[in-house]
Amino acid sequence: MTHVDNHPLARDFPEYRQQIHQLKLANAHFVRLHEQYETLDREIIRAEEGLEHRSDLSLDALKMQRVRLKDELHQMLAQAAAWR
Repeated sequence: MTHVDNHPLARDFPEYRQQIHQLKLANAHFVRLHEQYETLDREIIRAEEGLEHRSDLSLDALKMQRVRLKDELHQMLAQAAAWR
């Protein structure tokens, strides 16, 4: 079995660690999007490790959804950082 890395926001965006923490405490929309992102990431990892069977098309769709969520979360983090 191949080990596949997950993509937590704090590792992908270390410069926004403080904003991630603050938004998790104060912004329900951010929390909801972050939870969706983490769930998608885990689902993609299970498929890539062969623990769940998915077609290539289905897996690609999940990855695109993860990218869209990550972009939206990044935008929220950048805005939060600009307000500091």
